[in-house]
Amino acid sequence: METIQCIKERRSIRKFQDRKVPHEVINEIIGAAAYAPSWKNTQVTRYIVTEDRDKMNQIADGCVLGFEYNIDTIRKAPALVIVTMIEGRSGMEKDGSATTPKGADWGVFDTGIATQTFCLAAHDKGVGTVIMGIFDESKVSEVIPVPEGQKVAALIAMGYPDEEPKAPRRKSVEDLVTYLD
Repeated sequence: METIQCIKERRSIRKFQDRKVPHEVINEIIGAAAYAPSWKNTQVTRYIVTEDRDKMNQIADGCVLGFEYNIDTIRKAPALVIVTMIEGRSGMEKDGSATTPKGADWGVFDTGIATQTFCLAAHDKGVGTVIMGIFDESKVSEVIPVPEGQKVAALIAMGYPDEEPKAPRRKSVEDLVTYLD
């Protein structure tokens, strides 16, 4: 698939077929996402994948702040990816000092790049995804064992799509860009 085509055609998928994504395919997607750029190549993004229906239902019922779209999506997804990031590395020097005024907050930027790269690679493999940001990190961490020194950055429901959503209206380039002379 061509890159621009992949970017333009990828959609947030909330309805999935009732079939698992093979671990080999998930590993290929993560392998591609590993090429996302990061601060000084720190590669702080990690992926915890669960297909455990009980854990997924616990997250849907108790961790997404009652947000119906996320509850329904997680309940019906074949897999849930808990995207984590290693804290205090991206945007920081080896001695622990901040390199940028954004300090350790830069890790969220790096994880966002890796998460979108994950979703584009999934689309290229025919796998649908939706990134979810409405959740209680501490409650997710009670259900899913998050390694020490990492924090939950996002949730991604994934599976083979059972819908083909249309693209929402996009702003024009003129609305998005300002050129300064």
